[in-house]
Amino acid sequence: MLPCVIGITGASGAPYAQRLLQFFVSQKMPVHLLLTDSARQVIKEETGIELGSTGASLKRGLEALIGKEAPAFVTHHELSNWNSPLASGSVKTGPMVVVPCSVHSLSAIANSHGGNLLERRADIMLKEKKKLILVFRETPLHSTHLEHLLKLSRMGADILPAMPGFYHHPKTVQDLVDFVVGRILDLLEIPNELFRRWKS
Repeated sequence: MLPCVIGITGASGAPYAQRLLQFFVSQKMPVHLLLTDSARQVIKEETGIELGSTGASLKRGLEALIGKEAPAFVTHHELSNWNSPLASGSVKTGPMVVVPCSVHSLSAIANSHGGNLLERRADIMLKEKKKLILVFRETPLHSTHLEHLLKLSRMGADILPAMPGFYHHPKTVQDLVDFVVGRILDLLEIPNELFRRWKS
C-alpha cells in the first residue's frame, strides 16, 4: 500500500491520532503527516508533548509522541508548502485520514476551500475518488455541521465520528481510543486486533 496521509487538526482527540501513528510505525508503514497549528496546541494540552515546527525540535516531538522510530517512517509536510508533492493530484498516495477532524477543517473540506495543504490534499482525495476518512470530533451538532457531514458523505468521504463502543467492556481510556483507531484501520482494510470484536 502507498503511504497514507494523516491529517491532525485542532479538535479534541489527539490520543486517536497518536495511537494511529504509533500503529503505522509499529508496522513499519510510512505516512505523510499534516499538522495544523491548533493541532499542535491540542496535542500539547492532551498529551503534554510539544511538537516543534521544524528541524530537531519537530523530530524530538515526534519521537516523544510516536516512538523513536518515527523519523524513519513519518514525513512531515508544512501546511504552507505548496511545492509539496501532496499538493498535486498527479502524485499518488494511499488513503487519507483526518483524525481528529475539527469543525473548521470539516467546513473547509466540504466547501473546497483549499486554504492549506491539508485542505488541498483532502480535496484531491475527493476529486480523484480516493478514500478519505474524517474522524469528526464535536458534540453537540447543529444543522450546519450535519449538512457538511451529509455533503461530504455524498461526495465519497467516509465519516467516522469519534464514538467508541462499550460492548468490548473497556477498562481504560486507552481501550476506548483503541476501539476508534481499530475502526479506522478496518475502513483502511488493515488487519488489527486493537479491540475485542462483537460476539453474540
